[in-house]
Amino acid sequence: MNLDKVFDNNEQWIKDRLSQDSEYFEKLGKGQNPELLFIGCSDSRVTSEELMGLGPGEVFVHRNIANMVTGTDLNVMSVVEYAVVHLKVNHIVVCGHYACGGVKAAMQSADLGILNPWLRNIRDVYRIHKKELNAIQDEDVKYNRLVELNVQEQCVNLIKTAAVQKASRQRGLKVHGWVFDVHTGKLIDLKIDFENILKSIREIYHLD
Repeated sequence: MNLDKVFDNNEQWIKDRLSQDSEYFEKLGKGQNPELLFIGCSDSRVTSEELMGLGPGEVFVHRNIANMVTGTDLNVMSVVEYAVVHLKVNHIVVCGHYACGGVKAAMQSADLGILNPWLRNIRDVYRIHKKELNAIQDEDVKYNRLVELNVQEQCVNLIKTAAVQKASRQRGLKVHGWVFDVHTGKLIDLKIDFENILKSIREIYHLD
């Protein structure tokens, strides 16, 4: 890749934006007010704003391998806290994608060095749902289903947090689970039942 091309593209992008709105960057510099936090995978094929048809200032984004939300990861927890408490987003989306390398790696019995602790979180998802997953004979179907179940469990992890619980009570914040199909370009809503999940974990994870 010739990185000079990136700067050429940037210049063209600036021209395109200014041709549509001469005050575009002046407005952008005044701050952000996104209503959506998008937690996605670091995969180069999953371009969060582009696949949603959104632009700068419209979505707050956090990405990591396999779109994980773990309570011991201060990076993602800080992003959630800032987005919910300070930016006051009204929606949080966890978006996985089919053909996810992180999920695929977690399905294999292999020592992957520094990736092991991270992938262990996905293997825990497999453990929780092993009865359903082990009943699936087709490996590709099983792979896709683990992608979906991983999104579901990361949504549960979000709902366990104090910031999300408080914002849900105070202003109706919702958590959503989506999957991006890299083969078709479609976003699939997994219809995560936010209220029932919150109700089911309330006894143990309820935070004032």
